[in-house]
Amino acid sequence: MKNIYKPYDERHADFQYQGLLQNILESGIRAKSQQGIDALTVLGPEPLRFHLNNGFPMITERDVKSFWKQAVGEICAFVNGARTQAELEKFGCKWWKSWVTKEKCEKRGLKEGDLGPGSYGAAFHDFPTIQGKSFNQFAHIIEQIKELPHLRTHFISPWIPQYTGRGKGKNQKVVVAPCHGWIHIRIIDNKLSLVMFQRSADVPVGVPANMIQYAALTLMIAHVTGYEPHQFIHMMSDAHIYVDQILQVKQIISRNSKPFPTVNIDLTTDNLFDFRPEHFALSDYNPHPAIKDIPVAV
Repeated sequence: MKNIYKPYDERHADFQYQGLLQNILESGIRAKSQQGIDALTVLGPEPLRFHLNNGFPMITERDVKSFWKQAVGEICAFVNGARTQAELEKFGCKWWKSWVTKEKCEKRGLKEGDLGPGSYGAAFHDFPTIQGKSFNQFAHIIEQIKELPHLRTHFISPWIPQYTGRGKGKNQKVVVAPCHGWIHIRIIDNKLSLVMFQRSADVPVGVPANMIQYAALTLMIAHVTGYEPHQFIHMMSDAHIYVDQILQVKQIISRNSKPFPTVNIDLTTDNLFDFRPEHFALSDYNPHPAIKDIPVAV
């Protein structure tokens, strides 16, 4: 992958994330949530559009260096089929502990630490088929892009309906129904763009990590298929702020956005499944101080 970034002093600050937060605060409808905490919700906000030559979309309104590689590690783990806390930790992602407790897992008939057969890694790497043999979606998409780059069908889904449904007589087989990961890849003029649709978006806490990991995925896929990474487009359905996050959100909005940083990848890694967090290097990151007490709904 050649250097796609403008010089840092030529990049413009990006205000889309702050705008999304402001939109939810001003027009969000207050509703109850499964987590027991009310949230302000906007359905179908404007997508966030990131032209990667303007920098890697890593928010600057608060310092997120403490977890950015966990976000990269999580997507690398899911691409490789990880579905347990132990497997995720091998990729440097440690934040699933609160969701894979013994109580939560046993409720769904799973062993402690198991995200379940309806989780991201299972869907991406081992999607069930009527033939009985599992289907590796990412392996297929890499092959398809290389063979037929012009197609509009470079699409990946994290959703296995029989494991995510709830109701009478149904036994959900996933600790958290996938919130993100509907991926559409398009090649136009030898440039690769990735659109990610997100079903449910915790904008103060989850979305900054999702921006990082799917922008990283864009770089990885572009590199291994031989195309220039062009755009990452982040679409959301249910975009929300929990009411106990409002104080911190107002602090985020009060700060001036700064230009996005640079993230480079190890160009010697040619297999998508070989990427790990240590293959990513961050520079030109000049954020505001971290805000460490933003509540997380579990």
